[in-house]
Amino acid sequence: MDALSEVLGAIRLTGAVFLEMELRAQWSYLTAPARRIADVLMPEADHVIPYHLLMEGKCFARLVDGDFVELAEGALVMFPAGDRHVLATASDASLTLEPTEITGESLNLLRRNEIVPFRVGKSGNATRIVCGYLACDKRLAEPILRSLPRLLKVGTHDGTTAAWLHSSIRYSVAQSASSRPGSAMVLARLSEVLFAEAVRQHMDTLPPEETGWLAALRDRYVGRALALLHEQPAHPWTVDELAHKAGLSRSALAQRFASLIGMPPIEYLMRWRILLAANRLRESRAPIIAIAADVGYESEAAFNRAFKREFGLPPAAWRRQAANVTVTRAG
Repeated sequence: MDALSEVLGAIRLTGAVFLEMELRAQWSYLTAPARRIADVLMPEADHVIPYHLLMEGKCFARLVDGDFVELAEGALVMFPAGDRHVLATASDASLTLEPTEITGESLNLLRRNEIVPFRVGKSGNATRIVCGYLACDKRLAEPILRSLPRLLKVGTHDGTTAAWLHSSIRYSVAQSASSRPGSAMVLARLSEVLFAEAVRQHMDTLPPEETGWLAALRDRYVGRALALLHEQPAHPWTVDELAHKAGLSRSALAQRFASLIGMPPIEYLMRWRILLAANRLRESRAPIIAIAADVGYESEAAFNRAFKREFGLPPAAWRRQAANVTVTRAG
């Protein structure tokens, strides 16, 4: 398996569509904070990535502190850091409109596993937007999230897979509106595929001099090393063994890895092991010593020290705290 697939599989990615907008005339909206949306729709979510898929028409999108970008039919815009943002009519007039803030009353209309219709205006060309979100484990997703821009725009008509996604989502939204059973689950899975496709398209556009985790995946040698580390995180890797299997000298791999990722290979592996362990502590009731062994630690004491360096708490205390946070959000 490649490293991207391994990370996407580990971050507990879940998705949903919650709003179908049909907007006419002049309009401009400031979205609610992603955390507030999550508190209504998925309170147990660790991190939320809002996205919008333009099904018909054109519109503008921008970060609160950024410039407008234009979206045409078939475009997808995501906000990997969960930033608040503005959506507006694709016209000069909308640039001077004061955005209408999505209020608490509007959020109260949202329902988990339901798509809420949102209609504004009765005349003029229609802009139709499907709004969704993706929830993930923020720490495990960090390699991807740190490599993505705060506003990520991609085209879902670029290529066979993207076009299939666009038509599938359009069909599933229509099925959901008619209350056909299973539509919410289909849209959740499609949202997850949409994110993976967006990440892959972004990787394809990175300039040769780019650094970061996604750029490293494209590197022939570092990409292979990352795939090995993520495929077998519990293996007692050394830089020598990793370099041999990646097809590069030890010093060359170490230098190349650090220049792209920002840390040496074994330091990267140690941190990934701890993040995997944290996920298992939160998701299971397995004994700490068993989790430590599963991620590659030979002793519980060594695991406890490494875990506390990363999280500031020993594993048992962190597990209790994580459980309390989940209960509080859900309540």
